[in-house]
Amino acid sequence: MYKYDAIDRQLINQRVDQFRDQVRRWKAGELSDDEFRPLRLQNGLYIQRHAPMFRIAVPYGMLSSDQLRTLGQIAIKYDRGYGHFTTRHNLQLNWPKIEDVPDMMAELAKVEMHAIQTSGNCLRNITTDPFAGVAADEVIDPRPLAEILREWTTFHPEFAFLPRKFKIAISGTREDRAVTWFHDIGLHLQEQNGEVGFRVIVGGGLGRTPIRGQVVREFLPWQHILTYCEAILRVYNRAGRRDNAYKARIKILVQATGIEAFSQQVEAEWAYMKDGPATLTQAEFDRVAAHFGAPDYAKQDEVTLPADQAFAKWVERNTHPHKVPGYAAVTLSLKKHGIAPGDITSEQMAAVADLADQYSFGELRISHEQNIILADVKKSDLHEVWQKAKAAGLATPNIGLLTGIICCPGGDFCDLANAKSIPIANAIQARFDDLDYLFDIGEIDLNISGCMNACGHHHVGHIGVLGVDKNDSEFYQVTLGGRQGNDAKLGKVIGPSFAAEEMPDVVDKIIKVYIENRHADERFLDTLDRIGIDPFKNRVYEGRAHGKAKAAQQEAA
Repeated sequence: MYKYDAIDRQLINQRVDQFRDQVRRWKAGELSDDEFRPLRLQNGLYIQRHAPMFRIAVPYGMLSSDQLRTLGQIAIKYDRGYGHFTTRHNLQLNWPKIEDVPDMMAELAKVEMHAIQTSGNCLRNITTDPFAGVAADEVIDPRPLAEILREWTTFHPEFAFLPRKFKIAISGTREDRAVTWFHDIGLHLQEQNGEVGFRVIVGGGLGRTPIRGQVVREFLPWQHILTYCEAILRVYNRAGRRDNAYKARIKILVQATGIEAFSQQVEAEWAYMKDGPATLTQAEFDRVAAHFGAPDYAKQDEVTLPADQAFAKWVERNTHPHKVPGYAAVTLSLKKHGIAPGDITSEQMAAVADLADQYSFGELRISHEQNIILADVKKSDLHEVWQKAKAAGLATPNIGLLTGIICCPGGDFCDLANAKSIPIANAIQARFDDLDYLFDIGEIDLNISGCMNACGHHHVGHIGVLGVDKNDSEFYQVTLGGRQGNDAKLGKVIGPSFAAEEMPDVVDKIIKVYIENRHADERFLDTLDRIGIDPFKNRVYEGRAHGKAKAAQQEAA
């Protein structure tokens, strides 16, 4: 993985010193709260519902074992002994003291980490496929170019105060696992006539106005990726709305302009810089790519795995094909029932770091599904890894299943949330706490967001749940049919919202309609696409109309 050079270390250490002085000035009354706000946001420090929240970047989801240990130690020393992995390759600590954050930043800097640009109207963390470099369906390893994009976006002076936050995702596989269609810029690495380049997508996003991105350029040679992204950002920076935060994202500009006219503006801007200083050279690519060489894989003999039913279920759901024979990628589930999805304790961080050192070359990945991946595990070690992961509470075999829920922190923590997310996730997990039944149901993505900002990616869940505020009470809207991948699609709202206590029953009814109507080997989405949304909607709302009519009759009497 990438290692800091002298320039990186100097920049990060200077930022620590700068923020330490800003905190000092704020505490001394030399900076007002309003003056301090943009300064703390530039360093990932929010003020949430109950306490500050500190968001730490994990660029393109890669961590070393030393970095994860440090995160765990920081969580013990400055917080409450746990952290929360988000859908954006970040770790959030929910209870730090503002005056401690400079010390936290200094400790992060020692292991080449930071919190820069994890908030604010700037270029955010670059995200990619958590199986990058090892995926069996990979065409091109996206990590070197993700790192180049990270270096280019960090402290970019022209784009520090954009109309709104800006997110870039890059995929190098045949099947998109980076949700690229719903980013401000989505990048698909591909080969065309022996040349490597990108399909460039713009104007995607979830949130209040969910929109699937559109292709602005079908093929862009890789050398021009920085200049072309810069052209897109310049058009957006000039024309994006600053008078209305709800209409400030690039997706709104693209929709208002039209993709053809927007493309023409980008191409005209790009013409001025196409072959300028930011054009990538092979030497620069090679410099960065040298950090991402393959580890020292050992030749492996064919392995017969132990005949253990619980272990077999874990292997089926939590291991993934690897491009090197004899190896597998292992997902450690942060979706144990009764625990907030994405939460991990300091003790678990230490345990995962040990697993990475012993079984996966000291590296690990964070997925946007809020799980941890050991990318390079020998198949002969899988049983040992499973036993140790199980002892640490990290071996729930529910990856891709109904209880492997993506969930934002919601109203328990977030100041923006309309409703709580974690209790809904826990209630659904409790209802479906039968592994045999989960395996029979098969693959279903259930995503929960506590507000329209969609940090839980509810729009692209096969079943999506959105917390809404109705007359100062918490209710939940349900969508069906969303999906990630190459055929990424937004879910459709099925009807009026539900009270919190109704949600496990609602999900249960949806699942029963699927089971009653599915054909052999048919997945949930296949059945939904075949029979349509009405059978699900009718089952979920049956009895509701009758109940309302009866209540109206009683009131009239």
